[in-house]
Amino acid sequence: MQREHIYSTYILASRSHNFYIGVTRDLRVRVLQHKNDTFQGFTSRYNIDRLVHYELFQDIRDAISREKQLKRWTRAKKIWLIELRNPTWQDLSEDWNREPELAAKSTADPSTRTRAVPPRPPSG
Repeated sequence: MQREHIYSTYILASRSHNFYIGVTRDLRVRVLQHKNDTFQGFTSRYNIDRLVHYELFQDIRDAISREKQLKRWTRAKKIWLIELRNPTWQDLSEDWNREPELAAKSTADPSTRTRAVPPRPPSG
């Protein structure tokens, strides 16, 4: 019996709107690692620890493809994507310890998990 995994492509931001885009099999654990500065590097150096967007995928190849696509986007396009579903830049992980299901806070519509781009992003 094959175990099913859910993979996430995510965007973290600092209060000054520096971004980090990543992919993981366990979003809760990965976000906690960023918040606790488990790994020294870009996110710890710039205090990038607020989960502002994520999308869920059943296939790791789709998650990695989306991560690569988002990394190629301009800053304006990334901001557009975040504000599309999270206009206040709320940290989507702030109350996970009270929520039974991660999927309840997903910023991605499950029916569009593998759709590459939401409609009409800004040019550039």
